[in-house]
Amino acid sequence: MNLVLAEWTKARTVRSTWWSLFTTAVLSVGLGLLLGVQMANNYDEMTADQQATIAQISFYPPLLGQVALVVFGVLLASAEYTTGTIRASLAAVPRRGAFLAAKALVATGVAGVLSVVVAFGTFFATQASLGEHAVSLTDPGILRAVLGECAYLTMMCVFATGVAMILRSSALSLGILIPLLFLNSQGLASLPAIRSVTQYLPDQAGAAMMQLDTGRFFLGEVDFGPGTAFLIMLAWVAAALAGGYVSLRHRDA
Repeated sequence: MNLVLAEWTKARTVRSTWWSLFTTAVLSVGLGLLLGVQMANNYDEMTADQQATIAQISFYPPLLGQVALVVFGVLLASAEYTTGTIRASLAAVPRRGAFLAAKALVATGVAGVLSVVVAFGTFFATQASLGEHAVSLTDPGILRAVLGECAYLTMMCVFATGVAMILRSSALSLGILIPLLFLNSQGLASLPAIRSVTQYLPDQAGAAMMQLDTGRFFLGEVDFGPGTAFLIMLAWVAAALAGGYVSLRHRDA
């Protein structure tokens, strides 16, 4: 418990991080409102396929806003290497596994709370602006998809923490993670030749956790459902944390 409290103290003393997370929530909800208004106004001009996916648009803004959670996860691990305080931390906590576990728990807690606020806030804001075309949490699959979004955003933050612990550099970690999230979603995912591989990357698995109709989603088709997608994301998180642990055990501070 003391280790977790120590990591929490480190995390909450960085003001810029909290402003970033707050901005993420505001922008996600605001973008959800705008998307809802736009789609409600253009509903009659949309194709049948576009109308069928209108219930899913509330899941898009947080996928853009997840950058702040990734940055938070990276800074939680790499900031101490940047400042050199990692030496004091590891001297105080020689058990490397406990040290990493405390960071992962703080990342999970902070990201979990923000993810719930962002996911449900954006959903309700988007549906309110859709008017008569809105869906409800009680509709089939909706609540499961929103909870899947919460789980994905949280897991993505912890994944980023593990990657940063491996690389020990904020710039390098973000230089890999940001393109991974956005180049894949916006570009690589649309290439049929490599789609069978890219669908297993974290952002695609996360999108699948939110899909309401397997094979129909705004980020493309996948060959698996939400349950399998959750296991894929869990594997990514476990691999990142395992790599972070190995790095801690076998490399000097």
